[in-house]
Amino acid sequence: MKYRTLGKSRIKVSEIGFGAWTIGLDWWGKKIDDDEAIRMLKRAYDLGINFYETADMYGKGKSEKLIGQAFKGIRNEIVYSSKWGYDMYNEQQIGHSELPQKHDKEFLQFALGQSLARLQTDYIDVYSLHNPKMQAINNEKLFAALDALVGKGTIRSHGAALGPAIGWKDEGLEAIKSRNITCLQTVYNVLKQDPGRDFIREAERHNVGIMVRVPDASGLLTGKVTADTTFDKNDHRSFRKREFILEAMKKIDNMKPIASSKGWNIAELAIKFILSQKQISVVLPTMIDVEEIEMFASLADGKYLNPTEAATLEEMYEKNFYVTPVASK
Repeated sequence: MKYRTLGKSRIKVSEIGFGAWTIGLDWWGKKIDDDEAIRMLKRAYDLGINFYETADMYGKGKSEKLIGQAFKGIRNEIVYSSKWGYDMYNEQQIGHSELPQKHDKEFLQFALGQSLARLQTDYIDVYSLHNPKMQAINNEKLFAALDALVGKGTIRSHGAALGPAIGWKDEGLEAIKSRNITCLQTVYNVLKQDPGRDFIREAERHNVGIMVRVPDASGLLTGKVTADTTFDKNDHRSFRKREFILEAMKKIDNMKPIASSKGWNIAELAIKFILSQKQISVVLPTMIDVEEIEMFASLADGKYLNPTEAATLEEMYEKNFYVTPVASK
């Protein structure tokens, strides 16, 4: 496992992190019981993964509780990253619907206290606003309160985790430029490079680390999703239309010669493309079993694309990977 510094902080993070939403929710086609979740967390640690990314609302605190349980006694060897801002305490979430947000100073203090208790710790390494809208990014008093918590040591750093359907490019760029954030979390992969490319360029100017989620394009880049895949109604990917998947498969076919020239499969190419960029601090694949953890952990080996090879994939992206868009029916 290789390690990087998370933006302007001094926090060393494994290049592959553990996105712990799958152990708190059954939104990825599999319900993981508590014993299996603990095994997964501990196996990730054995493989050198020290970064565990969660949120208070993942299973209404379940994900945080499992992390706290798994790493009790070795807390200082683990980097805890959690998110806050949804009022899961007074509202009931139905399906995948969005809960009301409370990105204010008072709720910050309350939510932080609850997360600290569930994680069985007295500090959180990275504490991020969860899908903040521009109103929250522009809240001077809120970010002053976050900076004060850093000063007290209750959190070591803070950031913003963006949601594409909620707040995206403008919110991310403003947070990087105007707020004292350590990191920005965003969706970024070889099939979806925007607005991630804009974030990476701006983050380099302000020494903000980028945390990448959905690096495997929701399973398309690992071969887990094919043209014949059907998703359960509870699966977070059930909104994907077949036309989208068919077009993505054609793009992947056109990338295979590049992967083959390196002796890689498409999953390796996808992760190594991301890790080729120095401003990206940690990649958060969706992992639902020990085998996937072992596979993704093995890819953080320092053998990535050179600038010319990475630029080739960026150019292919600009040209839609030479694929004619599939018309929706």
